[in-house]
Amino acid sequence: MNVYDFDNTILRGDSTARFFAWCLRNRRGMWKDVPAQAVNGLLFALKIRKKQAFKQRMLHFLTLIGDVDGAVDAFWKANFSRVKAWYPPLHREDDVVISASPEFLIRPACQRLGITCVIGSPVDKRTGLFLGPNCHGQEKVSRFRARFPGQRIEAFYSDSRSDAPLAELAERAYLVKGETLTEWRV
Repeated sequence: MNVYDFDNTILRGDSTARFFAWCLRNRRGMWKDVPAQAVNGLLFALKIRKKQAFKQRMLHFLTLIGDVDGAVDAFWKANFSRVKAWYPPLHREDDVVISASPEFLIRPACQRLGITCVIGSPVDKRTGLFLGPNCHGQEKVSRFRARFPGQRIEAFYSDSRSDAPLAELAERAYLVKGETLTEWRV
């Protein structure tokens, strides 16, 4: 099986940040939360707020957009073209995506790509609250092992060195920079 990160790996850009920006343009009710979002960003930049708390506060905007499923569908209609060209020729039926992005957000794009196994951060799409740990770093390994005990990873693809714990499990690992794949030296 091959395992992939999603944001900046299969997709050009960060899906959560792009979805937030898309909602700002397309869901007027979000604007009333912008001042609190700015404070949230500042607290994170100053290292006063930890990553998961920052993401959870950012995802509070979900409470303001109404039909989240409809917004996600419209977002992917507008952004699916951001899938990088290198991925589709490598696609296999047993591909797995493991991402720190909210699972509800990336699952529809993965399904369009034919990827049925998607492991993302567990976030309530109505409230923005995390229902478990942010799926990042070592947590990705924990989630992979829980879902696929004893399974080996043939190849792993990511844009980020923070995914080194998963890269170490793979027979081969690749760093993705734009459309370029280079061997990951663990």
